[in-house]
Amino acid sequence: MNDEGLATVFHALSDPGRLTIVRHLKTGEHRVRDLTDHLHLAQSTVSAHLACLRDCGLVVSRPEGRASLWSLTSEPALDAVLEAALALTARADPATDHRRGSDHADEHSEGVST
Repeated sequence: MNDEGLATVFHALSDPGRLTIVRHLKTGEHRVRDLTDHLHLAQSTVSAHLACLRDCGLVVSRPEGRASLWSLTSEPALDAVLEAALALTARADPATDHRRGSDHADEHSEGVST
């Protein structure tokens, strides 16, 4: 996957609502109606989030009568990404990251022009 594809996936996972939908889909297939009921989100919001997740390949749908059932495309791979993100955020937690401070911030700003 190229950088643009990675950026698309990370964008899809950057929204708390989409992350909630992903976590809910980990329990199995759901209709949009199920997700709106469980997550207390508007149907249009859930549909827009699912479209974003579908466009980057994280979810798929299949017809079931007049509805569509949504599911994750690759739960193990998605779990690995989410676990890695959790590990990174834990490492970046100021309470546990003793490297934080002006020296550490300066390391990242070197060579960056504003």
